[in-house]
Amino acid sequence: MEIKSIGVVGAGQMGNGIAHVMSLAGYDVTLSDISQDALDKGLSVITKNLDRQVSREKISQAERDEALARIRTTLTLTDLGTNDLIIEAATEREDVKNQIFDTLKPALAEHTILTSNTSSISITRLASRTDRPEKFMGFHFMNPVPVMQLVELIRGIATDRDTYEACLAVVEKLGKTAASAEDFPAFIVNRILMPMINEAVYTLYEGVGNVNSIDQSMKLGANHPMGPLELADFIGLDTCLAIMNVLHDGLADTKYRPCPLLTKYVEAGWLGRKTGRGFYDYRGETPVPTR
Repeated sequence: MEIKSIGVVGAGQMGNGIAHVMSLAGYDVTLSDISQDALDKGLSVITKNLDRQVSREKISQAERDEALARIRTTLTLTDLGTNDLIIEAATEREDVKNQIFDTLKPALAEHTILTSNTSSISITRLASRTDRPEKFMGFHFMNPVPVMQLVELIRGIATDRDTYEACLAVVEKLGKTAASAEDFPAFIVNRILMPMINEAVYTLYEGVGNVNSIDQSMKLGANHPMGPLELADFIGLDTCLAIMNVLHDGLADTKYRPCPLLTKYVEAGWLGRKTGRGFYDYRGETPVPTR
């Protein structure tokens, strides 16, 4: 089937980025969230990022205006039901995602494809809560969505080929590259990335180096664009912890045990950039390490 309209659940960092690239590619987008403030903030971020693309001559003013005109917002989740494709981009908690799919189920059109932007949770298990496991798959964008070129496509055990091909066509229309991943905990990118971040936190926890030395070592010694602790703050420490817990629980291997210091930061509400404090304190003019 040809995808023409897309529903996005969640107007946060990932959701507004997905809405941005979809509308710019010519899709009609309906963006939903549980609060008007979240929708207003999400639309503001989209507008700001489109304006930045205009200023850098990546897109024209007309393309910017047309993209914004294709996005509508709603507080009613079931309004998304008639779209050809729905991408759930809510918080990385399985109970929240299941509640969303339960609410959507009675409102879905027969042809609608359901997907999740989950970065670690079993696609097969999420699909089993829906009425269309054959039309369900993982559609995992990287952050920030308008910049990053990769999209992981993850098929559950029941996902049919037509669903996969339809989602692959969307990725190609976006001008991005798809990587097909099997339905194992954390898929490809986070299966490799998150244990590296967790090991960096252990390196800090054990006093091998401080925040600055760890991040500088990986930037200058491994040519990484961001240090692992800086990257953890950018992703969100709660998300990092959630993915490590999925890896630890799903693979039953002690090498995936979350560092106690990561858990402590999350318990303190120091989740990174989004809360103003994580491994760095962002409340001043420049970030300052917290350890």
